[in-house]
Amino acid sequence: MRVLVLGSGVIGVTSAYYLALKGYAVTVIDRQPAVGLETSFANAGQISPGYAAPWAGPGVPYKALKWLFQRHAPLRLRPDFSHWQAQWMAQFLSNCSSERYTLNKSRMVRLAEYSRDCLRQLRADTAIRYEERTLGTLQVFRTQKQLDVEAKDIAVLSHMGVPFQHVDPDGCARIEPALSQVKDQLLGGLYLPDDETGDCQLFTARLAALAQTLGVQFRQSVSITRLLTQNGQLQAVEINGAQGIETLAADHYVVALGSYSRELMQGLGLNLPVYPVKGYSLTVPVINSDAAPVSTVMDETYKVAITRFDQRIRVGGMAELAGFDLTLNPHRRATLEKVFTGLFPQAGDLTQSSFWTGLRPMTPDGTPIIGQADSRLPNVWLNTGHGTLGWTMACGSGQVLADLVAGEKPAIETQDLQYSRYQKR
Repeated sequence: MRVLVLGSGVIGVTSAYYLALKGYAVTVIDRQPAVGLETSFANAGQISPGYAAPWAGPGVPYKALKWLFQRHAPLRLRPDFSHWQAQWMAQFLSNCSSERYTLNKSRMVRLAEYSRDCLRQLRADTAIRYEERTLGTLQVFRTQKQLDVEAKDIAVLSHMGVPFQHVDPDGCARIEPALSQVKDQLLGGLYLPDDETGDCQLFTARLAALAQTLGVQFRQSVSITRLLTQNGQLQAVEINGAQGIETLAADHYVVALGSYSRELMQGLGLNLPVYPVKGYSLTVPVINSDAAPVSTVMDETYKVAITRFDQRIRVGGMAELAGFDLTLNPHRRATLEKVFTGLFPQAGDLTQSSFWTGLRPMTPDGTPIIGQADSRLPNVWLNTGHGTLGWTMACGSGQVLADLVAGEKPAIETQDLQYSRYQKR
């Protein structure tokens, strides 16, 4: 049985790997010259099941209005007056209730916890290395209101059996010693000891190499020009690359194109609620290891994560709803630099840092879409819409997708991850 995977980011590559383990003949296609060069390239580096939560939540509409007038706001909306943006925002706002937040967070944590377990098993099976650390995530709070919201998240974590510790400022400094110089700025923190970190792009490249040993073929630098259908099924994908126009046929097709999945699926009559949410990162060389974080510190005020790799620090965050714009906004760089120097002022050399932006494929409820595209398209499968948590959910999503394609029962509940949840609402 042949499977064609569209997209070679971390979601596409994990899908291909787990499908190959089940014996499928897999080909991956992507417009980039190598794997993991778009959203997977320079994300925040967190593998954070405990921090998995939707952006849509109680109070977010009010916060968004306030953020319009703040220079270092974590969320920016640039209206383009399109029907698509307005429709997505309406769906997003409908998920901002306490009830919806709790529901969405619980299923996100379920998938993220499973994904971390899959990643650990993958490491044990293959010895793959990607500058990983298994030292947890520390979420730091500066205001009493943030501590009050934390109580709701703790309730979900407790229900899901996720280990956590609430710590005071001294506890923050014990977990991340470099914070001892700035602990007076903090009111407390939430420590998630089972969270991990790692370079997503490095992981994607090395997993692709492992997938090739299983027979997976990668066709890079090719664009999708047309989908060919017959009798309600996808028959082939037309591509254009170095060899000119070609037609690739398979028994199953997996769409893992991130923010670009929606446009492709419109050609098949599906309206995926996946919007490109723009994020930014800085990659900073370490100059003082003792002054640097040992794992990930998440600044709740600015929604910015600071993650330690071997000799680099990744500072990632922000969210802009601005369509497919990929220009580098210097104001967003200023915010990342402000958060980094505020918490770890002597850790890295900002003059040698690299600035990056990417588009996270976000659903209105924060949960990805994994499973069969539609009953009318039985051979088309979706693995997209992971938002800011693609790296966190990648291995679990790939395993779930492979199980579903093979007609096997996944290890976790997946019915509420499928596209059908939007068709019913």
